[in-house]
Amino acid sequence: MDALSERNPRVVSAVKLHRAPHRRKAGQFLAEGANSVTAALETGRVRELFYSAAGATREHELVAGAAAEGVRTTLVSDRAAQALGETVTPPGLVAVCDLLDVAPAAILDAAPRILAVPVEMADPGNAGTLIRVVDAVGGDGVILAGDSVDPHNGKTVRAAAGSMFHVPIARSRDIGATLDDITAAGVTILATAADGEVDLDDADELFTGPVAWLFGNEAHGLDPAVAARADHRVRIPIRGRAESLNLATAASICLYANSRVRFRGR
Repeated sequence: MDALSERNPRVVSAVKLHRAPHRRKAGQFLAEGANSVTAALETGRVRELFYSAAGATREHELVAGAAAEGVRTTLVSDRAAQALGETVTPPGLVAVCDLLDVAPAAILDAAPRILAVPVEMADPGNAGTLIRVVDAVGGDGVILAGDSVDPHNGKTVRAAAGSMFHVPIARSRDIGATLDDITAAGVTILATAADGEVDLDDADELFTGPVAWLFGNEAHGLDPAVAARADHRVRIPIRGRAESLNLATAASICLYANSRVRFRGR
């Protein structure tokens, strides 16, 4: 089988998916690496799997399994694999997948118990890490509110390590309407705040019902007007000398505490 070069029209078309406008237009995005590709295949979202000779050697069973399931598998040259990948050392395994974000109503109508609602999250790595944490703690979805990063961004997909195919993800530019819809769904809204009136150690009672966590922008935190819309503001006790916690760490601590109560006794 001849390997497709970086000039092949199918490869050229796929490489364009590195850019958000092309992702929106095509309704597709790229998932790179074994973790993401495996999760994409398991959920039936792969339209074509590009692999290099080296990638096929490392992940022979994965490529063979995809082909056996009827997925179009395509050998590409090393230069094409370099163009399709975004990492310094491409894994030689890139899947073209259907976009996976859903409407916020699809998440809220499913009676979620634990939601993460990052507000104007700008960093794609943090977005991917948050999605991975929500998956790990048994959360029910992520709603990216406001002017947020595209969850199909390559760095987000890599940081999520396959979890974005496990957890429903929605986007909503209107923050106020999103909060109204969450409240209407009977979900308690909690905001993380350094000066919150509820200590995380004392919040177990809040976690017995459905909860949506608001997490702010990495640089500016949560807008005070948005935090004021929450039913409660929760602070993480810092017992050492650290001044603060970064967004992903704070989110991990809060979501784990929430999960511990939700799944207690299971």
